[in-house]
Amino acid sequence: MLWFFLIFSTVCWGFAEIFYKKGNVAHEPYAHLKTTVLVGFFFGIYSLIILFTQDVNIKYLPVNFLRYLPVAACYIVSMMCSYYGVRYIEESISDPIENTSCAVVPIFCAIFLHEKLNTQTVIAIVLVVIGILGVGFFDSKGKADRKRAFGKKLAIISISMPFCYMILDAIGTFLDIYYTEDAASSVLVAVTDSNLEHTANCCYEFTFLLVAIGILIYLKAKGVKFFDVGEDKENLDVAVKKTAFQKIKGQRNKIIAALFETGGQATYLFALSEGSGVAAVILGAGTVIISFVLSRILLKEKLSVLQYAFIAIIFAGIISLSLQG
Repeated sequence: MLWFFLIFSTVCWGFAEIFYKKGNVAHEPYAHLKTTVLVGFFFGIYSLIILFTQDVNIKYLPVNFLRYLPVAACYIVSMMCSYYGVRYIEESISDPIENTSCAVVPIFCAIFLHEKLNTQTVIAIVLVVIGILGVGFFDSKGKADRKRAFGKKLAIISISMPFCYMILDAIGTFLDIYYTEDAASSVLVAVTDSNLEHTANCCYEFTFLLVAIGILIYLKAKGVKFFDVGEDKENLDVAVKKTAFQKIKGQRNKIIAALFETGGQATYLFALSEGSGVAAVILGAGTVIISFVLSRILLKEKLSVLQYAFIAIIFAGIISLSLQG
């Protein structure tokens, strides 16, 4: 079952990235916030299932919720940055950059935990950096298209989002290592080796749910109706009365993405609880490869030959780092 969980998670997250791109369209105001809401609500539902089916100490959940808040905040804000960025830039560019967070984590460990980086790790990190710089440097056509379509300021902000995700996700992962590496020394209270991951996950997903509720309140205060404007360009008239089915259909890609994200999170968590964190990291690197292939097939994204070459270098670095996990 372990490898089934890991492969299922990888495939789910690969498809989730594609539907994030399809759902977070540039013409839909607050699309990234709507995606966050949907992911938060599905996460909340799944957390309730975990809470009542797994060995999670409910009594200590509030204090653990507060203690885990820095980790959850890094993960949630990083995902919101990703949702915003893919409104304007190609998934083929966004996802490889985002997943280079695995190259930043060893650097954090070296700086703050005084861990030594071996030669293979240093080479892998250098490969990732070269790949990122190469993809950005040879993105001249994409930069020109974004500036022309969205303006210079928005073009710069959008391309910065994958890098924001990379840094925040790396910080979150680094903190996660500190929080969940060992139950006896964990910052979380009343946890055991068998329920440590599930407890941390409940804290993270309940935080996501609260953020989703907060965003809904914000949208309500702004006078924004969740289903007013959908993903389809041909149906932008908010004055046209829509049926419930049409409203849901207008957010279909966001809903599908949230379902894939939740499914991947669920099976990944069970894989971790079976005690194979290294294998989880190895297959986690496959997510970026799956999303990259799917973006070429389903989204018809095309990059230059040199960009593909540098993305291949990024892949090599990510896989090398994962194999060392």
